[in-house]
Amino acid sequence: MKLRAPSIPLITIDPYFSVWSPNEVINFKETQHWTGTKNDIHGLVVIDGEEYSFLGYSRNYKKIRQISLAIDALSTKCVFENDKIKLHVDFMTPLLPDDLNLLTRPVSYMGVTYEKKNDSVKNVSVNLMIGDSLCLNCRSEKPTVTEEMTFNGITAMKIGNEVQNLLNRSGDNLRIDWGYAYIATVGEAKCEVTAVHRIKHISIETPVISGEEKLFMFAYDDCEASINYFGKQLKSYWNKDGKKIETAITEAAQDYASLKAATAKFASELADKATDAGGDKYAELLSLAYRQVIAAHKLVLDENGDILYISKECFSNGCAATVDVSYPSIPMYLYYNTELIKGMLRPIYKFAASDAWKYDFAPHDAGRYPLVTGQVYGLDHATGELKYDMQMPVEECGNMIIMEANVAIADGNADFAKNHMDTLKGWCEYLIKYGDDPENQLCTDDFAGHLAHNCNLTLKAIIGIMGMSILCDMLGESENAEKYKAIAKEKAESWCLRAENPNGSYKLAFDKEGSYSMKYNMVWDKIWGTELFPEKVYKKEIASNISNFNEYGLPLDSRCDQTKSDWLVWTATMAKNQAEFKKFIAPLWQFYNDTPDRVPMTDWYDTVAGTLIGFIHRTVQGGLFIKMLDESGKLSLKK
Repeated sequence: MKLRAPSIPLITIDPYFSVWSPNEVINFKETQHWTGTKNDIHGLVVIDGEEYSFLGYSRNYKKIRQISLAIDALSTKCVFENDKIKLHVDFMTPLLPDDLNLLTRPVSYMGVTYEKKNDSVKNVSVNLMIGDSLCLNCRSEKPTVTEEMTFNGITAMKIGNEVQNLLNRSGDNLRIDWGYAYIATVGEAKCEVTAVHRIKHISIETPVISGEEKLFMFAYDDCEASINYFGKQLKSYWNKDGKKIETAITEAAQDYASLKAATAKFASELADKATDAGGDKYAELLSLAYRQVIAAHKLVLDENGDILYISKECFSNGCAATVDVSYPSIPMYLYYNTELIKGMLRPIYKFAASDAWKYDFAPHDAGRYPLVTGQVYGLDHATGELKYDMQMPVEECGNMIIMEANVAIADGNADFAKNHMDTLKGWCEYLIKYGDDPENQLCTDDFAGHLAHNCNLTLKAIIGIMGMSILCDMLGESENAEKYKAIAKEKAESWCLRAENPNGSYKLAFDKEGSYSMKYNMVWDKIWGTELFPEKVYKKEIASNISNFNEYGLPLDSRCDQTKSDWLVWTATMAKNQAEFKKFIAPLWQFYNDTPDRVPMTDWYDTVAGTLIGFIHRTVQGGLFIKMLDESGKLSLKK
């Protein structure tokens, strides 16, 4: 990867168990949680009694020099050397999308090998340490307990909060403070507990033989309390049958060799497909985004045994199962596993059917992570009511229907939507009634404030109505299918007339002549091949987009210089050829390469300054996969 990643993924399991290096030299800075709070891990290589740091930062140790870094979709590989040895350190989390056990098993790997550069070297060992910050909201803020363990030929250490108060709170800039963090290795190891300035660390040290890989594992057990789902504590998929963390660690150790091959194959195929679809820079963006997209979710089972795939709206407001966060993320899941999209939708249907939801349009979210107990966005805590002016009616109705239509096309059937058709038709009627010229209401692009007469929001309504036609057609409701299709076509024709600027481009709002915005919602018409909009509309819109580029890409609209990475790639996917698509991707790639903000991929940034505005580590980066999805033809109704 030529891209200088803004932050380096090391451990990527879920919104809580997440460790990153804020520098491409991974022993230059302390490791962090994606929120930027210290999540300290230290790795030392001990050469004939002399200690060298290769992971994390401590002023107490000399560093071994890092000479290379390689990142792919599932692994991060570093090479270090001094005059004595060359050290290889490989981090890997096997987030294979079609294996839900692997996707949820809370174990991440670090493999270590070395070669001698000097024959005088006799003994080499690796000392791996983690701090109490991995099991507390902030390091050393609570007393912790530790334990040394041996099981099934594995040596492990664990650390956890002395008081286990499960699922005790929700919020955005928070880390887990229940459960236990583990470090483990196969075979014997020296275990130790140390405390410096009240910060407790556990460590394991074990010899390493030249040319032989030594495996270390990081794990986290949240004690079967992953999500509060409308009053019920749900556990993660991996321990749905009562599996213990010791068994999970043992199985992870046994699987390591096969998973190294499987993850390398997956990452290589992803990179090849992405390169074919959009070029080398596009492939690098997808490879960097993949682990982040998965790790912004928690996968649990409800009381019926159905999958719930709960997103956290990371560094936005902490909402859980947010509709307009799921919507941009779905291209990656449409490509790899639609069952996970169904898991995104179930909490919304459940809440929408409850007495707590009073509106005839779709909700925004189903809680605040990890408490999925009802919408919090726009909640008046004094009255317990959801404020109308903080809802996103057209936005979320369109999102839900479009997501359902895409799942049905990808699956080749609308069986999942069938159970929700009355609800979906109600939301579609809302789009028909109010989507033509939306009132002054919130939408997912509200960064510059509320906006009435939003042209892109009307596009969402039109595509949503067309999506309902597709669902009806797949369920044999031919009369309804034709009705909704005719409405969508009529509204599309009206849109083309009302939204056009005198110069042939298309407006931000129907009443704002000379304005512009990304029309990313239109992309589904191109992908589906439904031909609601003539080719000339796409051509004129893309030409207008390119004329409005700043150094780091296309602004979201004409009101300011900020942009969104997901919508930028959706817009680019409407380009007529790969050369045009690459014009959009090059400045996006350059932003991530240049930005001084050393955080996991933000999706909201300034296209002039090249700096973060907000949002870190969000699952919306799954939207970057839309070009690869389009090229695959998986969603073409003409296939």
